[in-house]
Amino acid sequence: MLVVAGPLLLALAGMVHPAGLSAGTAHRWVQLHIVLLPVFPLLALGFPVLLRGRPRAGVAGGATVVAWVCAAAYAVGYTGLDAVAGIAAGTVAGQPGDPGQLRAVVLALYDIANELGRAGVYAFLAAVLACTVALGTRHGWRVLPGAAVLLGAGYSFIDSHIFRPRGVLTMLAMAAGFALWTWATASEHRKLHRPGRVASPQ
Repeated sequence: MLVVAGPLLLALAGMVHPAGLSAGTAHRWVQLHIVLLPVFPLLALGFPVLLRGRPRAGVAGGATVVAWVCAAAYAVGYTGLDAVAGIAAGTVAGQPGDPGQLRAVVLALYDIANELGRAGVYAFLAAVLACTVALGTRHGWRVLPGAAVLLGAGYSFIDSHIFRPRGVLTMLAMAAGFALWTWATASEHRKLHRPGRVASPQ
């Protein structure tokens, strides 16, 4: 549940996310993005959960550290997008004043937010690749379907945000990818602990 909580919550948020920012939607836009401040980082929770207790040495250890660092970088970058394009831009759009001037400020905030968001998503994609290496050293080819789904969803996330319909589908795909990884890593545990089978010493 921990690994899919973030993407599922973001998919639900995407269902009620305003299609665009205007004076009429500004208040709901700001309030939603305030709520989402702690939710966007949860998207990366699957990395530390699935990599807990992994080797700290060798290729797997190095990949584990890279995945953790990149997951943290995603959380910082995308939370920045949420704060700038969500809370700040929404607040500006809801102010009285010349619509053209307000729009210019909003677009400037979007430019900054998009840079933060792209950096965050690229870090997420790097975390997926590193996690694939770390998990693959132990679980083999079983981690590849989840990796493929997560890479495809991450690529879509670059410009889909959580806007429906594509953004919602992107979040559902991320939930599916993390679920596939959970299945892949749990299958060995079930195999080793099957009745009548003795796990080999580590």
